Amino acid sequence: MRVFVTVDIEGIAGVVHGAECEPGNAEYERARRLMTEEANAVVAGIYDADPAARVTVADVHGPYRNMLPEQLDERAISSRGKPKLYGMVDGLDDGYDQAMFIGVHGRAGTGTGVLSHTLTSQILGISVNGEPFGELGLNAAMAGAWGVPVTLVAGDQAAAREARELLGSDVVTVEVKQSRAHQAAESLHPAVARAKLREGAARAVRVQAPVRPLLLETPITVEVGFTSPVYADLAELIEDVERVTGNTIRYTRLDMPRVYRVLRLITVLCSTPL
Repeated sequence: MRVFVTVDIEGIAGVVHGAECEPGNAEYERARRLMTEEANAVVAGIYDADPAARVTVADVHGPYRNMLPEQLDERAISSRGKPKLYGMVDGLDDGYDQAMFIGVHGRAGTGTGVLSHTLTSQILGISVNGEPFGELGLNAAMAGAWGVPVTLVAGDQAAAREARELLGSDVVTVEVKQSRAHQAAESLHPAVARAKLREGAARAVRVQAPVRPLLLETPITVEVGFTSPVYADLAELIEDVERVTGNTIRYTRLDMPRVYRVLRLITVLCSTPL
C-alpha cells in the first residue's frame, strides 16, 4: 500500500488565527509542531493497518516548509519546498493507492469555516464545470486524474461536509474542531485529535475499496473570481484565458493536470507586486 498524505495548517486542531499560520512568531512555532504531530498520527494509523505500507507526507502550507523534518515519523518520506509543478499534490501519481488530506480548511466563502480560503486571499472563488471547488476539490480531482481515491479528510466541520459532498459517504472524515467564525473555533485537545486521526487513518486503509476516485467530465471549464480586476488583468496574460466580468476569468483545458497548472500560475500572479 502506497499512501500520499498532504498536510495543511489551517485545519489543524487548535489553529484558529492567521498569525498561527505565518512564519516568524511564537504562535506559528507552536502550530507547526501541532501540524507535525497530526501528520505523525496519520502515519502511525496507516502503519497500524498495513505494516508494509509506504507513505509520503507532503507539507502543503505557504512556503511548504512548516513541519519539522526531524520530528516526522521516520518511516515516512517527507516532501517539502517549492516551487512545485503540481503544488499541493506534486509527486502524486498512479503509483499510489490512496491519498489522505489533513489540516483541510473550507473553500473561500464557506460561511463560518475557520480560516477558509482557496489558494490565496486574492481569489473570491473557483468553479469547476459550474460547481464551486476549494483546495479539497481541486486536489481530490488531481488525485482522481491519476486514479487515486481520497480516503481520509481531516479538518473542521466545513471541510468534512465538503468532503462528503464531493467524495461520497464512504470517505473517512475526522472533525478536529468546530468552526464558530472565520477566526474562532471549538477544538479538540490536540492529543484527542491525534488519537482520532490515528484511528481514522487505519480505518481508511482497511476500507479503501468503497471509495472511488473523483473523476471530472472533460474538457474542464474553470471560472476564477478575484478580489480586484487587476488580478483578472494579469490572468489574461495566459493563453486562452477569457475575461468574463471585471474581476472574473474563464478557461478550458483538456484534463485536470492542465487545469491545475494554470491555477498554480494564477496563484503566483496574485502575489505580483503592483
